[in-house]
Amino acid sequence: MSLQFNAIALLLVALILLGIFSQNSAVTISAAVLLIMQQTLLSQYLPLLDKYGIKVGIIILTIGVLSPLVSGRINLPEISQLLNWKMLFSIVAGILVAWLGGRGVSLMGSQPVLVTGLLIGTIIGVAFLGGVPVGPLIAAGILSLVVGKF
Repeated sequence: MSLQFNAIALLLVALILLGIFSQNSAVTISAAVLLIMQQTLLSQYLPLLDKYGIKVGIIILTIGVLSPLVSGRINLPEISQLLNWKMLFSIVAGILVAWLGGRGVSLMGSQPVLVTGLLIGTIIGVAFLGGVPVGPLIAAGILSLVVGKF
């Protein structure tokens, strides 16, 4: 019986360890779920996760962002507050990030080889700089400005 080296499984274990070391449960849980899926009969669902994971993740993230508004924990701003320079800048920043994210999705679809670098950078940012793992789409959007139009 030969032992086959599985570089992806090793990478997932390394990510789990990085997540534990940096106390980032999002990285730890994500890598652990993917490792379990890869190593069990759940691997048959990996193509579905690959195809719809980003869309489902964005939906869940959007629900999480909107829930404080819906629950009443935060209130809608008054019209006069919308004219505040901080509010106007936050609207512009939101527009810019959404546009970059859209470019990022296009880049990741057309040049998937770059995804590895984006993920490595995101994991480093999450593990060592206290970031959150929403960076790959925005990073891909920024990268798209450098490598060409998407």
